[in-house]
Amino acid sequence: MSFSQPTKLGIVACPGGEQFADEIITNLKSIYYRRFEKKTRNISKVYGVSEEEAVKHLNYDKDLSSRQVKIYGNPDKYRVPSFKVPGTFTKFANGELKAEINHSIKGMDIYIVQDVENAEPIQFSTGKPVRCSINDHIFNLLVTIDAVKQSGARSITVVAPVYPYSRQHKKKGREGLTASSLGRMLEGAGVGRIITLDIHSKEIEHTFKKLSLVNLHASYQVLRKLSNIMDLHNEDMVVVSPDTGAIDRNKYFASSLQKPLALLYKERDYSKVTESASDSNITSARLLGSVDGRNVFMADDMLGTGGTMIKAMELLKQNGAKKIVCAVSLPLFTGKAIEYFDKAYEEGKFYRIIGTNGVTKSKELLAKEWYVCANVSNLFARSISRIHHDRSLSPILDNSKMIQRMLNQSKKKDK
Repeated sequence: MSFSQPTKLGIVACPGGEQFADEIITNLKSIYYRRFEKKTRNISKVYGVSEEEAVKHLNYDKDLSSRQVKIYGNPDKYRVPSFKVPGTFTKFANGELKAEINHSIKGMDIYIVQDVENAEPIQFSTGKPVRCSINDHIFNLLVTIDAVKQSGARSITVVAPVYPYSRQHKKKGREGLTASSLGRMLEGAGVGRIITLDIHSKEIEHTFKKLSLVNLHASYQVLRKLSNIMDLHNEDMVVVSPDTGAIDRNKYFASSLQKPLALLYKERDYSKVTESASDSNITSARLLGSVDGRNVFMADDMLGTGGTMIKAMELLKQNGAKKIVCAVSLPLFTGKAIEYFDKAYEEGKFYRIIGTNGVTKSKELLAKEWYVCANVSNLFARSISRIHHDRSLSPILDNSKMIQRMLNQSKKKDK
């Protein structure tokens, strides 16, 4: 492992994924700086040299093994790696997309970052900022993958917090399995790994031949934010699963917090496509468990129009719930969702919504009193670093120890 300059690791940001890529890069720089400092202190202690001499020796070792003839940077100081690979992305008048890599990446491990649900205006190399559909973002990702492949990258990993078309993972009639088809498409394009966040269905991974799927979880980041909103040690708290599909996620939270688990059982009309929060496809719902006089925490993987969640909040309030906090890993807020949640908040149907920055959100949403953003860029940065250096992902995929440490610390503070 190179502690001073990991020259084989590169980040390519697609249009749409630039904001999240920049946050990942900021965290990567912090990770490598902390490692460099730790390595410097250990060398100084073990070999009896000053930390200044240790820094110079680490830089000397790096320069000695480098293929470059010219020496860049101060040999007496830590050299901050750049990570970001510059590129030019063009959208032509007829809608065609083009990606060009502006730096040599031969033999590098490239991580392509894309936010397929970014609904904010995107700036290409020419023209005015334009809003892109999810399909525009997907094709932008595909042309970028091809450009990276043609440029001689050693490996290609797609970093997509939102796995596109993930809700089309099972058949109910004469319909396609688009989630698996898209994965095989990326696999055929040369992608070896996908890093995503709380994928809608684990079944999707079973359709790949060689492609590896890393499914990260934002449970620790969500609970850190929740601890600032609710007393996690309050006996009057209950965890509620909004439906049967989210039972495993909420069971994990209930087990970690040592709280009772309740379930909202719903019947749906899948022939009905919802376009707004007021147009839900839920035909009936009932609560299994008790929330009377209790604070409620409810978690789900994705929030679209928000109709399902608002209906759940209404039912919980009818059953005597006090303060309701909901967490969503992928807060899409499509259509007029923000407007409907504003109204629901004014009516006292919920207290807070915790979302992550895995989806680029508007300043309008981020300014809302009821919305709390949990940052997962460090989670992705740590995953990329561990994968690049062939280290185990187990400490990241299983957050239970980190969560228990956090809960124990908060309990001591309360005392």
